[in-house]
Amino acid sequence: MPIDVEPLDSRIVDALSHVSTATLTTVLLKKGLRNVWMRGTRPLRAGQPRLVGRAFTLRFVPAREDLATPASWSSPISTRAAIEAMPAGCIAVVDAMGVTDAGIFGDILCARMAKRGVAALITDGVVRDVAGVLGTGLPVWCQGAAAPPSVAGLTFVAWQEAIGCGGVAVFPNDVVVVDDDGAVLIPHALLNDVVAEAIEQEAQETWIMQEVEGGASLPGLYPPNAENKARYEATRRKG
Repeated sequence: MPIDVEPLDSRIVDALSHVSTATLTTVLLKKGLRNVWMRGTRPLRAGQPRLVGRAFTLRFVPAREDLATPASWSSPISTRAAIEAMPAGCIAVVDAMGVTDAGIFGDILCARMAKRGVAALITDGVVRDVAGVLGTGLPVWCQGAAAPPSVAGLTFVAWQEAIGCGGVAVFPNDVVVVDDDGAVLIPHALLNDVVAEAIEQEAQETWIMQEVEGGASLPGLYPPNAENKARYEATRRKG
């Protein structure tokens, strides 16, 4: 049975909206997680905002001719049914196995996702009807566009199960942050710790950037030695 999507605290969404995916990968690396950036997740439109949401997962497998047919679009197990199960605020994360010659969603499906309040679509595959998809306003991160439909190369099999997207294991209710650098996964169990550490690191790097812009050299500043840490902490206390 598909897993329900847990609401995400608005304070966490606000906090992570101010933290870059680059910072998050560093924080997660310090916790021993190296494989959290989903390969091939590039913004379909320049200037898309940084977004945060719970992962709502969808999974494709290779096309099999008796299953991957236009008739399958009316099946109870279909992308259409999965979209109707998506709650507002979630981020749809789609395992398309990196296939780039069959579009998983087109303009009509993306329009429905936008109407349901889905925050974004992320996939290691591609979309189709790209002009129409852009017209829906749904933020999309993918590997580009292709004219053929999904059934030309893929079979849809499930939603809200563990998937692999861009080489990253994604479980329902993990948290995804996506910006111009792509999509990064935060494991559900590590969320609170990662948020706290990411906010601190972002603040420290902002201070370091100010120092660099003021002419400071990098050794002992990035990363900061004991002296510069003390200077930074004094600045934080004053703030």
